[in-house]
Amino acid sequence: MRHAAALAWLLAAAAVPAAAAEVPLAAHKALYVLTLEKARGDVVAARGTMGYEVQDACDAWAVRQRLDMLVTNAEGQTIEMVSDYATWETKDGKRMRFHMKETTDTAVTSQTDGDAEIDGPHGSGVAHYLRPEKATKALPPGTLFPMAHTAAIIAAAAAGKKVLELPLFDGTSDSGAEDSSIVITSRDKPAKSKWPALSPLPSLFVHIAFYDVGSTDMLPDYQVGMRYWDNGVGDDMSMDFGDFVMHATMTEFALQPKRC
Repeated sequence: MRHAAALAWLLAAAAVPAAAAEVPLAAHKALYVLTLEKARGDVVAARGTMGYEVQDACDAWAVRQRLDMLVTNAEGQTIEMVSDYATWETKDGKRMRFHMKETTDTAVTSQTDGDAEIDGPHGSGVAHYLRPEKATKALPPGTLFPMAHTAAIIAAAAAGKKVLELPLFDGTSDSGAEDSSIVITSRDKPAKSKWPALSPLPSLFVHIAFYDVGSTDMLPDYQVGMRYWDNGVGDDMSMDFGDFVMHATMTEFALQPKRC
């Protein structure tokens, strides 16, 4: 489940900077209900929840996401899969700390901890891992951290872009950065929403596929389709984990104050 946390995305980072977004990203808290959209292979049923919170820490974003799923196989065995993911990312897109822990029926199956920085030529950088073992991974030119990645997609849509490629580092695995291939399928004018704070904002629908850097494989490691409002709030997600696809619907939402 490499991208169970990911939500906490050929365009160089400098070409569509985070600052280009007309609407600033919003600190918010949301809860999503997950339902099975499609099953493949051994999976016959799945359900769950996802909690997501973005805190505005003035010069940085603090993000926490917890994904909890119950997956049932053809033999009738139900397995609980939990992903707990947290990041701290400076608003200039230069520094990031990350923590990711995944468990299956309380047994830890994966954990990453460390920090990363982008200060090399053409937006290159380095990630320093403390877990699963001490290691250093180079980040390719143009690499974006998760919040900057989201802002770049929204800014690209506002500029009329339809297709873009962005290297992403989110700290969800120990293999470093990955390539993300983004298709912006539509950009819609403001419309009445269940959530009044979102009604005045344009929104866009995107499809994002994730690949190992330099991979020639036609099939992505993970892919997601979703709706973004211009302030970075997401809903109507279709998350493809390979053996099954989960749909996430936002059932609770609230904007959050700055925490300086």
